[in-house]
Amino acid sequence: MTDATLPPVPVPHPILVNPHDRPLALLSVAELRELEKSAEAALPAHTLMGRAGHAAARFLLEQFAHDGSVDTRHPVWLVAGPGNNGGDALVVAVELQRAGVAVEVCMPVDVKPDDARWALAEARAAGVPISGAVPASLDGYGWAVDGMFGIGLARPLEGIYASIAQQLSARAKTHGRVLALDVPSGLDSDTGNAVEGGIAVRATHTVTFIGAKPGLFMAFGRDLAGEVTVAPIGVEAPREPGARLNAPALFVPHFPPRDDSTHKGTFGSIAVVGGDTGMCGAPILAARAALYAGAGKVHVAFLGSGSPPYDPPHPELMLHPLDDLPLDQMDALSIGCGMGKRERAVEVLRNVLPLDVPKLFDADALNLIAAHADLADAVKQRGASRTGPATGPVADPCVLTPHPLEAARLLGVDAKTVQADRLRAASSLAARYASVVVLKGTGTVIAAPDGRIAVNPTGNAALATGGTGDVLGGLIGALLGQRLPRYEAALAGVYLHGLAADALTARGEGPAGLTAGELAPMVRKLLNRLVYPRRD
Repeated sequence: MTDATLPPVPVPHPILVNPHDRPLALLSVAELRELEKSAEAALPAHTLMGRAGHAAARFLLEQFAHDGSVDTRHPVWLVAGPGNNGGDALVVAVELQRAGVAVEVCMPVDVKPDDARWALAEARAAGVPISGAVPASLDGYGWAVDGMFGIGLARPLEGIYASIAQQLSARAKTHGRVLALDVPSGLDSDTGNAVEGGIAVRATHTVTFIGAKPGLFMAFGRDLAGEVTVAPIGVEAPREPGARLNAPALFVPHFPPRDDSTHKGTFGSIAVVGGDTGMCGAPILAARAALYAGAGKVHVAFLGSGSPPYDPPHPELMLHPLDDLPLDQMDALSIGCGMGKRERAVEVLRNVLPLDVPKLFDADALNLIAAHADLADAVKQRGASRTGPATGPVADPCVLTPHPLEAARLLGVDAKTVQADRLRAASSLAARYASVVVLKGTGTVIAAPDGRIAVNPTGNAALATGGTGDVLGGLIGALLGQRLPRYEAALAGVYLHGLAADALTARGEGPAGLTAGELAPMVRKLLNRLVYPRRD
């Protein structure tokens, strides 16, 4: 099926946007409401709903075209809720029927808003079959479309809508095709959590209107939304959005050139500081990752005894007892992997914090910062503007890479509070510690103390194994040593780390059984492909 089969509806182009590799604005419900209000005031009545329904119908028609045909023996089933999301579903049904696709609409309760009533009238005039009955099974349909509730839902799904959500989710889990309109019903589009902990639809695909929403890319939202497509429907996102989707355009321009005249000193010396007695593996994993991320020289400074004299797989690494390595002569420090919590570790942190070297803190270092007020104050002072000897006011923010429990300790709350609003938690950490924060997890959040914030779209369950956080610390540390700015180094490290897991999983080496050490070689390949492609 081609675009020529679509009814002539005046809509802006391009109508559908794949968010992959694009630094799209991530719009909150409050921002979306303002955009909708402004657009509706400037457009004829029902325009936005008409465009939204047309966009979602076009998405389905393109899916049919990709499959090679429209199988009318398997109609599209759509459920329409009582609000404007239900109106969107009714417009989709009209558009599909006009294009020759069989449809059935389930509308348990009549739609109420004026726009949705207009859509209902259009559907009835077009002869769209509408019923309040819910089929016992959705197996006989080619696609099922969730048009129950959009971004305005303020309470958990209940009654017939909760039952339908369970039915749609079961279909999605068994490889049936489920399309959510705007957001899966029951999902909080700001946070990626189910509204008030209730039920939410699990979809295989989501067409989201006006702009991307942060909740589609983090927490439970990534699993619930499936493959996301953005339909701008002619409404421009704000020029300075509160958050963005992490993408190469945000960090690739900051990488140093790899000219033939460069040498190992050009790309920095990094030291991984950690490895108390019996915990040498973590810093070695981080150091290996730093090598593969392009660092010129990589050292490991062990706190404890019994450390190996060299790393047999990578003799390029230089291994030292901590006291034998002048940390002030490094270009970057990655601190905390296997560091332990003894007084020796606290002393090390007190000694390294005053050094004028870019620093990343992870793992045990974060827990010690949370537990010692003087360390927390020192971290914050690094990021506060102060007067340099010749340059005037300068700031040297640290990079903190907590998982949710570590973030909770740093904020003095519990992990549930952190996960309830990951954007807010990351922003609060960045402000409290005047640092660049990498809040790890599904949809890692990267926040800067100046207010910039991004959600990372790469990565999958393959990263749910020991040592992957150490690898991330080594990657970002290597980029700091190559003199990328703190925020951009964090963006790049997180993106490449997740993309490596995605690439390996695509090759069948994940999500189950992927080891942390397998990530670094793939990061090298992706780094060269994205940042230093060959120009024959």
